[in-house]
Amino acid sequence: MIPGLAIHRPLTCFLLLGSALLAGCVSYEPRQLAPSIALSPEQLDLSQPDQRSGSGGVEFGLTVSTNESDSLFNIEVLPGVRVREVAPGGPADLAGLRAGDVVLSVNGTETNHPDTLDALSAQSTTGSAFTFRVRRGTAILESSVVARPRASAGAPLRELFRSDPLATRAGYDTTVLQRRDQGQRPAARVVELAADSPLQEAGIQPGDVILALDGRPVESGQDLINRVLGDYQLGDAVTFTLLRNGTTLERQVRLWDPGRRISQVSLRPLLYYESSLASQQTRFSLLDFWLFAVYRFNRNEGERQHQLLEIFSISSDYGELIEE
Repeated sequence: MIPGLAIHRPLTCFLLLGSALLAGCVSYEPRQLAPSIALSPEQLDLSQPDQRSGSGGVEFGLTVSTNESDSLFNIEVLPGVRVREVAPGGPADLAGLRAGDVVLSVNGTETNHPDTLDALSAQSTTGSAFTFRVRRGTAILESSVVARPRASAGAPLRELFRSDPLATRAGYDTTVLQRRDQGQRPAARVVELAADSPLQEAGIQPGDVILALDGRPVESGQDLINRVLGDYQLGDAVTFTLLRNGTTLERQVRLWDPGRRISQVSLRPLLYYESSLASQQTRFSLLDFWLFAVYRFNRNEGERQHQLLEIFSISSDYGELIEE
């Protein structure tokens, strides 16, 4: 036996046990509260039927949405976009498309997000013919849709871009790229960066086109926002694959991190501490035996209360403004 080991063993065991108990009674919360962000649908209807905004581009005369499966128990997004409405006498109607069809591609470009169809119509010239590949039930059909010029008189609202004010603090729109090796493919273009955007620290600039996140292709501006807010935690590191002046680059982006703070320490009956940011509350007690404590402190917004031996109590608050 090593001399002195028997003496220090109880102390070592006590310290290890105390550390384990303390670690198990400490909880954390963000240093800044992260707000809840309502995610927009892929397609926003800002105008009346047959009055699409904008002076350029073309329209197909149909309304589409994400192609979700019909199962109530296993909902998933399938390839293509589902036709929800066809304008009577419009280009899609004349080409034989109808509600319920699933548009798989347009001129060879996969249309897995409604934004892709919008980008194709905005970037096209008037009077163009588009080859639509459509699934109707289990049949794959092909139709030539002759688009018409987009009406100049339209909605008072015009969509500029999609914004992520939380994780990347940037704005994106959807663009369609023409690449030699992949043909046409949709992507997200950086339109605006906030002063505290983590993309700036990573060297990403307005005008850069985001192709993928961690190797998974990005198919629209809204798709990028959905992914960073749904698939990652705040503070995670994400690899952005981007296109700049014809060169493909990779940048490591650490999403905005609210930080961490201790919100609760419980080692009763020695001490108890609890703090909340949501309503600015703090509780602290020393030698707390539930029904009796040597010292208690409570803060609720501006009000503060000190109690000693459950006998002496001192409270303070903000002054009151009295109107006379």
